[in-house]
Amino acid sequence: MNEQTFEDKIKMAEEILAKLDKEELNLQESLALHKQGKALLDEARVMLESAKLSIEQVDE
Repeated sequence: MNEQTFEDKIKMAEEILAKLDKEELNLQESLALHKQGKALLDEARVMLESAKLSIEQVDE
C-alpha cells in the first residue's frame, strides 16, 4: 500500500481547487470534488496535529 504524505495530500487538494476554479463542472461533479478536497485537507490536518504532538512530546 502506497501511503500519501502530507505534501501529497496538499498537492492533490490544490489540484482539485484548480479544477473547481477553471473547469465547467456540473453541480454533482463540483460537490464530489469539494468532498474529496475536504477529505484530503482533513487527513492532512490530522497528520499535522500528530506531528505537532510528537514534537511537543520530544520537547518535554
